[in-house]
Amino acid sequence: MKGIVNRMKSFWKDEEGATATEYAVMLALIIVISLAAISALGDKVSDVFVDIESAMP
Repeated sequence: MKGIVNRMKSFWKDEEGATATEYAVMLALIIVISLAAISALGDKVSDVFVDIESAMP
């Protein structure tokens, strides 16, 4: 019984899994923000290249 209690205590004190989860959440947020920025800027950049292309002889 004491072995089970010790295992439960060490499980609650262990923070390895929480750290990996936090990194996964941060990575997901970075990906979402990057995709939003790329899609928002994509049309503007495309318009600039179209304007440059149309100005060329």
